[in-house]
Amino acid sequence: MTLQLHAAAVTHPGLIRSGNQDAVHVGRWLVAVADGMGGMAAGDLASGLAMAAMVTADVARSDEELVPTLRGAVEAATARIREAVDEDPSRDGMGTTLTALLCSHTGRTLALVHIGDSRAYLLRDGVLEQVTRDDTLVQLLVEQGAISAAEAAVHPRRAVVTQALQGGPVSPFFTTFEPRAGDRWLLCSDGLSNVVDARSLTETLLAEQGRQDCAHRLVELALRGGGPDNISAIVADITSE
Repeated sequence: MTLQLHAAAVTHPGLIRSGNQDAVHVGRWLVAVADGMGGMAAGDLASGLAMAAMVTADVARSDEELVPTLRGAVEAATARIREAVDEDPSRDGMGTTLTALLCSHTGRTLALVHIGDSRAYLLRDGVLEQVTRDDTLVQLLVEQGAISAAEAAVHPRRAVVTQALQGGPVSPFFTTFEPRAGDRWLLCSDGLSNVVDARSLTETLLAEQGRQDCAHRLVELALRGGGPDNISAIVADITSE
């Protein structure tokens, strides 16, 4: 039995922002979401440059090549952003989050790269698990015991990230997973995860069988919650072929 990754994505500017700084990619082997920051034009540019670099990783790779491939794409993204800042110093401070999932051509391994506060969730056997850790100030405060998770959700500085792709040195999180048929993945920007709670995410991922319909429904929930930020949702299923 060969396992394959099939995905669909929806992205929306939300109800407050004038434009959309998120970038998404859904390909044969790779799915990715990036959330730009640093002003409208610069945020667009940063997420777009990062995604253009990541798309080069969307090729058939062996299980052993996955993490090196993702690492190389992240290094290329960092270099592109650094070049853009060097060309125009007013762009200094722009950056982007990145969360991406790459499937091997064998279907036996998935590799994940993560930096920033976009998220990846895995729904397996009816249980939703957040598999990424937010690179944010409030997450550090929670881990230090200074605030609770509930307080973090409404903290005035909850949007402050501790690292992102900005053209300088970074320490992305890399890991691998052994996929199972029936797994459902959600990759999203914080415009979804900051508005829709884990219970609603779980219920929607379970109830909506169609990937595109599910992604639309998730975005609709964020819009109903006020849509204060750009919203992106990628729903990816592991299927047996």
